[in-house]
Amino acid sequence: MSALSFRPLIILVLMAFAESAVTADSASSLAWHESTEIAAGRGERGPWQQNQSRYDYVDDPTIAMNDRGETAVAWVEQARKDVFFQRFSADGTKQLDQPINVSRSPATFSWLPRIVIAPDAPQTIFILWQEIIFSGGSHGGEILFSRSNDGGNSFSKPVNISNSIGGDGKGRINSKTWHNGSLDLVAADKGVLYAAWTEYDGQLWFSRSTDGGKIFSRPRHIAGGGNANPARAPSMALGPGGVVYLAWTIGEDDGADIHLAKSTDGGTRFSEPQLVAPSENYSDAPKLAVDSGGTLHLVYAESSGGPLARYHVRYTRSADGARRFDIARDISRPMPQSVESTAFPALGVDAQDNLYVVWELFYDARQPPRGLGMTVSRDGGKHFTQPSVVPDSSDLAGGFNGSHQGLLMKKLAVNRGGAMAIVNSSLKQNEHSRVWMMRGEIQAGPAGFGTPTSAR
Repeated sequence: MSALSFRPLIILVLMAFAESAVTADSASSLAWHESTEIAAGRGERGPWQQNQSRYDYVDDPTIAMNDRGETAVAWVEQARKDVFFQRFSADGTKQLDQPINVSRSPATFSWLPRIVIAPDAPQTIFILWQEIIFSGGSHGGEILFSRSNDGGNSFSKPVNISNSIGGDGKGRINSKTWHNGSLDLVAADKGVLYAAWTEYDGQLWFSRSTDGGKIFSRPRHIAGGGNANPARAPSMALGPGGVVYLAWTIGEDDGADIHLAKSTDGGTRFSEPQLVAPSENYSDAPKLAVDSGGTLHLVYAESSGGPLARYHVRYTRSADGARRFDIARDISRPMPQSVESTAFPALGVDAQDNLYVVWELFYDARQPPRGLGMTVSRDGGKHFTQPSVVPDSSDLAGGFNGSHQGLLMKKLAVNRGGAMAIVNSSLKQNEHSRVWMMRGEIQAGPAGFGTPTSAR
């Protein structure tokens, strides 16, 4: 047997060692609870044959949390081609006897949902996803939406809010490479919702609803398309006074930067896009959050070798409404042992302005990720803890992290009280697949722990 044959086993042993070591090392800052299994399935992922593809696995989890610590989780069952929902109590107990089928469209794949809970109505839940409907263009994809007013016991009939032939939900890197799940959804008080997505040809679209999702506005073109580089990976956050922040990156450019536009009137008009932390490197997958004082926080992945090379995760912030940003800093190094790349971050903030950043871990930059890494700041982004591996975040039976349709996901939820929940999925081809949840919180201790991160 060649040495190469032992590589997957060696990686799994190193991952197990890293998780056990990090759990002990981070005990003073984070407390973790027993993980919760959400769904399990087979591991069949056949060749792509549009909606006739032989897919039989669970994938694409996303999560939201209310201030009581209850979580709402959505994921995809590929064999049934639908988005499913389950609700969990603060201790991780399932609250529904059976998962609820949200998309109810067995003829077309439903992928990569986003889920949010209305901030002023904890029984109201909104889900947005990418439906692989072929509407006449070269690529399939529409953006569908559904809502629940009874805590997820039932959901409204899905509605198509994109209605185009452009292949909505695709975030293009180049003509042969893209990630599905290029979309986002955020909710304000009084039933106000904002949705954003990109399509294969590169247009970035924005729509809003003022009645809890019953009606969405006609999609408005924000960027991309025509002679411009394709927009991809939109992320939104809401600031005080109806401010909407919208960030994205671009494809077809090995030196792509993060773009940011701002609306001060609830999404009626947006400013001209500005570049944040421009560099010669490729910047991807931005995530935004706004803290209690109105400071805008941004994390993203950066690669010095173009979009298909090794990444690290960077952080910056703006305290003046996105007019100026701090110098961006690397917050994902030193990487855990044997990790080659960290990318596709998620970002959360609580009412005490603690920041939580989670990202995908690539033990081999040529393969899908296994497990999740994270860091925390307890002083609004001045300092971050040393990066660590999220306990129980990898499938020790050998599966790679989901999603296998594209890594533009939302796996992290944080509530105002500082409770944190993370979801992940895994697939081991022809063997098994699973979706599970990890929960934790910062332990009591002095604010400002951790080491400063300097500009690199």
